[in-house]
Amino acid sequence: MTRSWSRRSFVAAAGAASLGAFALGTPLFGGVAHAATEHDTLRAKWRTLLLGSGFSPTAEPFRSKLAELGASASAHRANMAPAAGSLWPDLVFADPEPDTDQDSYGYSGRMAESYIRLFTMAQAYCQPGTGVTGDAALKTAILTGLDHLYARVYHENQARFGNWYSWQIGAPQALLDTCVLMYEHLSATQLADYCRAVDKFVPDSAVANYTGTSTGANRVDLCRVLVLRGVVGANSAKIALGRDALSPVFPYVTSGDGLYADGSFIQHTTVPYTGSYGSVLLGGLGLLFALLAGSTWAVTDPKRQIVFDAVENAWAPFLYNGLIMDGVSGRAISRGISATDPKAVMHSDHLRGHAILASIVLLAEGASATERARWRGLVKGWIQRDYYSPPLQNPSLNVVGLSRLHAVANDGAVSALAEPVGHRLFPSMARATHRRPGWAAAVSMANKRITYYETGNGENLRGWHTGSGMLYWWGSDYANGQYSDAFWPTVDPYRLPGITASRKVLADAAGGDWGASLPDVNWVGGATDGQRAALGQYLRGLQSTLMAKKSWFCLDDAIVCLGAGIKCTDGAVVESTVDNRNLGPSGGSGFTVDGTLKPATYPWSETLTGAKWAHIGGHGGYVFPGGATVKALRDSRTGRWSDINRGGATTALNRKYLTLYVDHGTNPTDASYAYLLMPGASTSQTAARAADTAWVQILANTDDQQGVRVPSLGFTAVNFWFGGTVGTLTASAPCCVMITEKADGTAVVCVSDPMRMQTALTLTWHRAVASVVSKPSTVTSATTGSQLKLEFGDLSGTAGATQKVTVRLG
Repeated sequence: MTRSWSRRSFVAAAGAASLGAFALGTPLFGGVAHAATEHDTLRAKWRTLLLGSGFSPTAEPFRSKLAELGASASAHRANMAPAAGSLWPDLVFADPEPDTDQDSYGYSGRMAESYIRLFTMAQAYCQPGTGVTGDAALKTAILTGLDHLYARVYHENQARFGNWYSWQIGAPQALLDTCVLMYEHLSATQLADYCRAVDKFVPDSAVANYTGTSTGANRVDLCRVLVLRGVVGANSAKIALGRDALSPVFPYVTSGDGLYADGSFIQHTTVPYTGSYGSVLLGGLGLLFALLAGSTWAVTDPKRQIVFDAVENAWAPFLYNGLIMDGVSGRAISRGISATDPKAVMHSDHLRGHAILASIVLLAEGASATERARWRGLVKGWIQRDYYSPPLQNPSLNVVGLSRLHAVANDGAVSALAEPVGHRLFPSMARATHRRPGWAAAVSMANKRITYYETGNGENLRGWHTGSGMLYWWGSDYANGQYSDAFWPTVDPYRLPGITASRKVLADAAGGDWGASLPDVNWVGGATDGQRAALGQYLRGLQSTLMAKKSWFCLDDAIVCLGAGIKCTDGAVVESTVDNRNLGPSGGSGFTVDGTLKPATYPWSETLTGAKWAHIGGHGGYVFPGGATVKALRDSRTGRWSDINRGGATTALNRKYLTLYVDHGTNPTDASYAYLLMPGASTSQTAARAADTAWVQILANTDDQQGVRVPSLGFTAVNFWFGGTVGTLTASAPCCVMITEKADGTAVVCVSDPMRMQTALTLTWHRAVASVVSKPSTVTSATTGSQLKLEFGDLSGTAGATQKVTVRLG
């Protein structure tokens, strides 16, 4: 039977004698009780948020998770050895040479990690079923550790060194959370000391301006510190300050960090970060909304609805079968396994995704009844479909996160919802997702506002080309471990799926830390009607002379991929990678080209001359219109997490890859490629599409324009890199155009200005049009008859958004 562990029932079950007086209103300050206050109520509520409720500690997965927690706490207690510069020998926080040592970040990080270990011990002390619940020796160790860190490093007279995050977020969050859990065992003097330390490093001025390190997810974290400082220290002004300082996070932004109206989320100014910092923001807001609800300090800013809207506007498009797509997780993709704890799985797209699911469940408690019901249905669907990495077995989720997901999974009143279907374009972060029944895909690009990739703190050292048009894709019941299964440390970083790149050797962390390097290009984006899309990227290589035009036309069962104007003078080979499938340790998938099954040996390579189609068993098909020369490679690759992340494990990993790529040669001057990606297609479906040579018509594939027509879908789309005429379309200036003619006699014309520079645009469709049904305000004139002529006004302020015009055909 599931049991809700309230403060009082927990005390009764665990034994009041060993745990002390936990009852609300009777903290032990020298045995003197005081009347319960609203601060006590908030402290009790935060305790429940930290420890969870509504789960049985004797039922799985909680029994095992609690036992693991107890084992970790016991190990920390056994290894604790207070010394002048450390609390644990492996976490020395005192820099022996502060004026010369370059690892100051490491020292401050070890200080923060010391507090995190104490918090782990406090959880094990307070949670039921850990094996050390209420253990007197463990309590003594926790209190000793808190006093030691205060005396030696985290106090009001200490000068800050190393990374700001450790002092303002990492350490104080863990410290205050531990104070809440151990509150009844801390004296008034201890609490006052710890609060002074927090005040030193997180003063009110930390949230005085919405700039620098006080924006987005970081601002939410800082607000959490201020609110909890107020709760622990019974300081109402601090709680109010933390609550009010959340308000700048809510409104949509048009530059820099935060949520955008198109669903983008940016952190560090230039990095798409929905899956990492965005997760922190979502989880942090969920906790603070829940903590302050119903109190004097409830969050009532009406703009908080933007956060609720973002669940489906910003996060859901990137969640698939429980995973969060890597293209919006920044440098977190390199964090697979820790060098200091090789058994601990730190990160993967699935594990990050599960944390977001738990945050959505928490946030739902403060949303409307309609939102709550729908979100729980979405979460239940994601939980049920994640066969690759079941969320209820997630090794990185704590008991609280697991309890939230477990409650949804076992709620008979919640019906699981299917994956959302449709296309979403995120111009403000140069990303797009295309979701169809049975599969999903995503494209990652870069422009003068969005970095090629992010590296920093020794992480993601070889993510150089992840913004060079990387095309990710997953199936509904296959290939969900494609990027989870040691992909990043073993894949060839110059042959990421979908990219065009020079083989010029790049140094680790090339381009600079924190997303510093940006390509000097404007035309990146596209247009969509919500189901299909035309995307384009003017690509300039990182620290390279490479230039290329890349287009993706996202359709019902395929993505048409074009490349043109590919040129480079690096003195190195240039390649466009059609795909690079991670086939796992065994690599057993069959590979068929034009009906011939190729060898399954490793290594193996072959130049496929005049290939019409290819198929990877269990994955999907590829069609090369008109035939193409493509290279195929079966490769057994070995890598280590430490190769791409200095804090990663050094254990060698091996994965088998099947790579298809177009070799453009050394210093190409005007190279091109064209292929169709068909996720989940069978061999026969792939062969049939290749045989139907009229299915797709490539209207243009040059440095000036790229466009296709698919008559059976009524689909025509052109990326005008410059003005001109392609097929039945004429544009006066660079733009993206996508048209779908429908069976009911109407057509939807979608137009965008990816460059964000056009102050006027004329688009002519040489097709009889009877009337305009609807148009946006950006259309200043629309002429119908034997052709449609649309005059657009200033599009530079539309942020690359699609302008949709519906017409009735003549």
